[in-house]
Amino acid sequence: MELPKLSRQNCKDSFHCDDPLCFSKMERSISFLLQDLNQDYSREIVYLCIGTDRATGDCLGPLVGTRLQSLLRSAHIYGTLEKPVHATNLDHFLNIINAEHHNPLLVAIDACLGNADRIGYINVKKGSLKPGTALRKVLPEVGDFHISGVVNIGGFLEHMVLQNTRLYTVYKMADIIAKGLCLAHSGFKRHSLAACQASTLNQ
Repeated sequence: MELPKLSRQNCKDSFHCDDPLCFSKMERSISFLLQDLNQDYSREIVYLCIGTDRATGDCLGPLVGTRLQSLLRSAHIYGTLEKPVHATNLDHFLNIINAEHHNPLLVAIDACLGNADRIGYINVKKGSLKPGTALRKVLPEVGDFHISGVVNIGGFLEHMVLQNTRLYTVYKMADIIAKGLCLAHSGFKRHSLAACQASTLNQ
């Protein structure tokens, strides 16, 4: 049994958190990418939630990771409020992931800065994330696909902008992202189990 085939045309990848349909649209996009990048269900799904709890605007990733821990207790999650993954330890955690998971499907989550009219948008995109870009840090690109949330305006005094970002906005986006990931992950696991059972019966 396979996940419903979704056309890329119907899988939008940028949604505003105030859109009443944001949650369902995002869950559909994530489901599409989980299927597209793991068609034989052989890859472990790993969530890498990047950021720090020391700056309001940069805590989107750790908030998502902490929420996911309570929603998906058996999932592989790196980056929480208790144990954040950030610029100074990203390489360390990537080494751990590569050592503990063979060919993982890596989903990266991080905050980003953008234009004023983009604040509140959640982006779901295939391909790697470039963490630290807003602060002009050179870090490894990560993720088979990534989710980023535009938390504030970019272009000037980024450190101060991240320190003065509204927690309400970040928390709201983190909650939507975590719930969307949870629903898509659970659905994918159900289809993976059904496919495995079908394969066993056909042998």
